Amino acid sequence: QLQLVESGGGLVQPGGSLRLSCAASGSRVVYHAIGWFRQAPGKEREGVSCLSSAGIKGNYADSVKGRFTISRDNAKNTVYLQMNSLKPEDTGVYYCAASPMSRVPQNGLCPSGLFDSWGQGTQVTVSS
Repeated sequence: QLQLVESGGGLVQPGGSLRLSCAASGSRVVYHAIGWFRQAPGKEREGVSCLSSAGIKGNYADSVKGRFTISRDNAKNTVYLQMNSLKPEDTGVYYCAASPMSRVPQNGLCPSGLFDSWGQGTQVTVSS
């Protein structure tokens, strides 16, 4: 029932910033744990960040901690990923996801198996 559509990707120079958006429909994101994942060419999909439904501070991959921020706007039913100080290794297709569960793990990880609703992905390319 939950549909997710990402936007905001594009080409950015190293050190630049992007904000990815994920518009949700069919359900209210306030009830779901949410996440962002990415997949680079030749690599496995990895969890970038995730956030419990009532959470303020999310889980982050070590590679993005301090640079990326996950958030949600419940009134707009939209999920965001603010990406700052971008590096070439951040390049990949970024996917937003929602979970039928309300909580993300307390171990700091974002397991893909927790999420069952996925967007189509948006390309992020960091290059000079």
